[in-house]
Amino acid sequence: MKCPFCGDQESKVVDSRPAEDGNSIRRRRECIACQRRFTTYETVESLPIIVVKRDGTRQAFDRNKILNSMVRAFDKRQVDVADLDRITTEIEQTIQNTLEREVSTDKLGEMVMARLKPLDEVAYIRFASVYRRFQDVNSFIQEINAFLEQK
Repeated sequence: MKCPFCGDQESKVVDSRPAEDGNSIRRRRECIACQRRFTTYETVESLPIIVVKRDGTRQAFDRNKILNSMVRAFDKRQVDVADLDRITTEIEQTIQNTLEREVSTDKLGEMVMARLKPLDEVAYIRFASVYRRFQDVNSFIQEINAFLEQK
């Protein structure tokens, strides 16, 4: 780490502790050359995720879109918002862990549906109706029958 005072490249870590936000490490360093102290923060590098939409356009991943779509599916249903936030975080982490920088909306939708199914059956069907673009009542019936067969 380059010293901000003298520009020397050599420093030693004097103290390390989690930062207040819990998402980084605060390090106190001392320059070997001038003995002055300075603070650095270490965070996890997260690469941007690009979502490929059905029409082929690309946009940056937005966790709020996933969260909002689940909130709509749970309209007038009992759900702990912390559960929905946890699901959103799980999906985001799963994508980050694959090291793929692009993910399709189809894959995202399947990931959401897989996590909604055990949480709430009605919310699952509501989400599936939008995600799979149900055109008529028969589409609903087919999805419900497929759901019941898997139980």
